[in-house]
Amino acid sequence: MSELEDQYQFGDPTTRYPRVRPPVQQQDEPGVQTRMNPVPDLGENSYRGTGRLTGRKALITGADSGIGAAVAIAFAREGADITISYLPEEEEDAQHVMGLIRAAGRIAVAVPGDITNAEHCRFLVAAAVEKMGGLDAVVNVAGKQVWQKNLLELSDEQFEATFKTNVFAMFWIVKAALPHLGPGSRIINTASLEAYVPAPDRLDYASTKGAIINFSKGLAQQLVSQGIRVNVVAPGPTWTVLQVTSGVDPETLPEFGSSESPMGRAAQPAEIAPAYVFLASAESSFVVGETLNVNGGMVTP
Repeated sequence: MSELEDQYQFGDPTTRYPRVRPPVQQQDEPGVQTRMNPVPDLGENSYRGTGRLTGRKALITGADSGIGAAVAIAFAREGADITISYLPEEEEDAQHVMGLIRAAGRIAVAVPGDITNAEHCRFLVAAAVEKMGGLDAVVNVAGKQVWQKNLLELSDEQFEATFKTNVFAMFWIVKAALPHLGPGSRIINTASLEAYVPAPDRLDYASTKGAIINFSKGLAQQLVSQGIRVNVVAPGPTWTVLQVTSGVDPETLPEFGSSESPMGRAAQPAEIAPAYVFLASAESSFVVGETLNVNGGMVTP
């Protein structure tokens, strides 16, 4: 965990969080964050809210661990009620996040289930609206990433599952949520540096991230006249459970994020969450159709 007093503390960004040098380790998908070595920093001990999202009602997918969990914690501490979406196998991590949301004094709603199923996505939105008394922020973070050495090893089943998790679920959730979103609502989707710099061993994942950016830019133009803003966060290498569930070549884990990033290290989820807070807050009222790159200085178009 970070020794930062809070996210507003100044200092050298290259050493703000320690460089992750994880041992080679693997879990079956979807993985459990609490069993990782080291455990990612979600901002549990450092994120300080200032009321920037007071009264908001947010649905966040993939919020049991990693970036989604860090966003849920930050949103709650900024004053938002939260519905989190996650797979049943991730209950242990989900309960950790639910406890932190409640500790912030906010409503915490848990809706486990598989978002690759369209009916579940519609149920998820309905449950969020019913249990929070409304919905005005949709944050799609959940993702699937599995490395394959070459195209011949990338199965039809994996290709389809990656698109269903990363793209189809986003479409189903946003479509179901739209009738409930009024002026001032926000939709924030999650892309990746790989939308611009695709890793050759993650072709399906990189392809979905490019699709997310294009979908979001087009949707932003559709909805801005209704007072609904759509934006994207595109993180760079970030230490999450995706990395230890075959998200990257296991043999590369000890150097994860350190060689390609000008920052010399991978990010922690706690460093990505403030980008989502900014896009969800009133401070970003003139930001529409934007992709906010949070990648430690890796050059993007």
